[in-house]
Amino acid sequence: MKLEELYNYCNKCKKCDLYKTRNHMVFGQGNPDSKIMFIGEGPGKQEDLSGNVFVGAAGKLLDKMLTAIDLKRDDIYIANIIKCRPPQNRDPLVEEREACLDYLREQVRIINPKIIVCLGRISAITIMDSNMKITKEHGKWMKKGKFWMIATFHPAALLYDDSKKKDSWEDLKKIKEKLNEVD
Repeated sequence: MKLEELYNYCNKCKKCDLYKTRNHMVFGQGNPDSKIMFIGEGPGKQEDLSGNVFVGAAGKLLDKMLTAIDLKRDDIYIANIIKCRPPQNRDPLVEEREACLDYLREQVRIINPKIIVCLGRISAITIMDSNMKITKEHGKWMKKGKFWMIATFHPAALLYDDSKKKDSWEDLKKIKEKLNEVD
């Protein structure tokens, strides 16, 4: 399957009730040949309105974070665990994450990155380890199959808690180092 086919398939999805309240399905964007894939939890209000991934305040911060390690959106691929916005931006329910997980797995298979960066707790517990504590375990590399994985704070969390920015910067430096290593 190709990304365009998967997009069309996701756009018709009715596996959970989130399709009923969405404006747009938010699939993912970026370089389909990237060695690095960033995965967030799900679309927020701005993403739902535009159909694009990470376009609100958190997206602007993510752009700055990428620039800090000499990357830009054209260099990476960004997706989310779920493709439709949960009401009031609540955390995605387990059944919603499970409904979308096969789509994400197929995106990962198609992109075939060497590095997966989990942005935030929901992404980390869904992809890396269901018992992961993001505050304690961010910035630690895990090899899962052929992928190097790391979790860091979601940019939205950094907007509300400046104390996490220093740790996030350290995580970003590790990501850049690993990207240079696998490149």
